[in-house]
Amino acid sequence: MTDDYQLFTEKVYSKLGIDLKKYKEAQMKRRLTSLRDKRGYKDFITYFKAINDDLNLLHEFMDRITINVSEFYRNPKRWEVLKDSVIPLIIKNKQELTIWSAACSTGEEPYSIAMLLSEYFPKLKTTIIATDIDEKVLEKAKQGMYSEQALKELPTNLKVKYFKEIGNQFVVDSAIKRKVTFKKHNLLEDKYPNDVDLIICRNVLIYFTDNAKDTIYQNFSNALTNNGILFVGSTEQIFSPNKFRLALLDTFFYQKISQ
Repeated sequence: MTDDYQLFTEKVYSKLGIDLKKYKEAQMKRRLTSLRDKRGYKDFITYFKAINDDLNLLHEFMDRITINVSEFYRNPKRWEVLKDSVIPLIIKNKQELTIWSAACSTGEEPYSIAMLLSEYFPKLKTTIIATDIDEKVLEKAKQGMYSEQALKELPTNLKVKYFKEIGNQFVVDSAIKRKVTFKKHNLLEDKYPNDVDLIICRNVLIYFTDNAKDTIYQNFSNALTNNGILFVGSTEQIFSPNKFRLALLDTFFYQKISQ
């Protein structure tokens, strides 16, 4: 890491509270060098001054480091497992669920879980928290407007029932919107919620260092209720889940082990 990039990471942390040292260095530095060069800045300190002064450049920078790629029902078979096995297991002894969609990006994931629960578990009382570090994507999530491409994996019955087509956009039903509370949250810095029954955090942690991932997995475990479930992405198998008081329940689903 050059001194230039080192100083840049320190300035970013001071301004935004985002610790770039906890992201995989080669990958992140390559992404940011490409963005910096595209905007015509020859070094990172000049680039930092630019993003410090220009809100559009700052939003672009945030978008690049937070990798906002999402869609409804991503990996549909896992959502079937969630519906048929995981949620019935969680609600065996309770009538109320707290669900956290962490690093939710533009909202496809928390809205997917809200639709699934409304459709298949309509009497269940639920609290759905959706968080992300990027305020701009949270604003987009609250609007609930999506392209048809984002809905390509969503079951047709849910698409028809819970969306209104306006022009070439699909708008989430207002009753579904009301089920989700969006908040800003930094997984590396902020306090985690308590007593969560289901945490969904998918295709995000692959960008972090192993040490940062371990910290996040431990924090997720601490946030879960006993027997609560962590639902991760297809690239995020946890190799030593017992280290975090977790056990593999099904592919990409881990259950907290009761003490």
